[in-house]
Amino acid sequence: MGVPEKDRQQSGNEIADPDKEVGELVGRLTESGELEPAERRRLLGRLAQALSAGAKRARASGAGRGRWLADVFLNIAPRIPIRDLHTLSEHHHGLTGEQLADDLVRTAQKATMTVGAIGGALAAAEFAAPPLLLSAPAQLVAETIVVAAIEVKLLAELHEVYGVRVEGTGTQRAVVFTSAWAKQRGIDPLAPASVSLAFGAAAKTALRNRLLRTLGRHLTTLGPFLTGAVAGGALNRAATKRLAEAVRNDLRGKLPPPPRRDQLTP
Repeated sequence: MGVPEKDRQQSGNEIADPDKEVGELVGRLTESGELEPAERRRLLGRLAQALSAGAKRARASGAGRGRWLADVFLNIAPRIPIRDLHTLSEHHHGLTGEQLADDLVRTAQKATMTVGAIGGALAAAEFAAPPLLLSAPAQLVAETIVVAAIEVKLLAELHEVYGVRVEGTGTQRAVVFTSAWAKQRGIDPLAPASVSLAFGAAAKTALRNRLLRTLGRHLTTLGPFLTGAVAGGALNRAATKRLAEAVRNDLRGKLPPPPRRDQLTP
């Protein structure tokens, strides 16, 4: 009797469907709540393995690193868990308005800092010489995808806090927020073009460039073990802070003040 398909998928370190695996792992790494460092490290390792399998297929097809990264991110974006305002307030001790936004930013900074520290340490452990962009360690590619996902989640949830609603399906909203992340800006509810649900060539180019810049930043963390970890965390924390400040400045004052806690409905 052959081994059942489910058992073959879960045995050892084999990954039966790398594309599906990437989406599931990024979803788990961006969920609300704390992950134990060992569990986060394990999930990042699995993600690096899944991304490595996809990168090999991309190289075989002649696709460039930037195009492949953009395709991967667009595929996983709809899996990023985005909370509504009521859930956000519940998860952050009843906070609303600017205080809730402050707490979201602190949480996201901590998350990207932790991912950066783990990714920098993992990559530095294999350090020999600075690699070319196309041969970047899989761990840093995984870090790039996860940090981007955490920041897209932050951007989307800040829009909830400030009352800027984007209509559409989960996939359509993911496209809008991903495009906004690529531009490092908030969505202007008074400009219909900024809420376009289509991801055209220009938007995809912006996403590709943003992901490559993020990957390039992570490549600078290669070095002796400890300095790689410290640099990875510090660079990610600073970048997330800059994004949050830009988005919040865009969103403030464009709509009426957000509702108080007692005005929220489940």
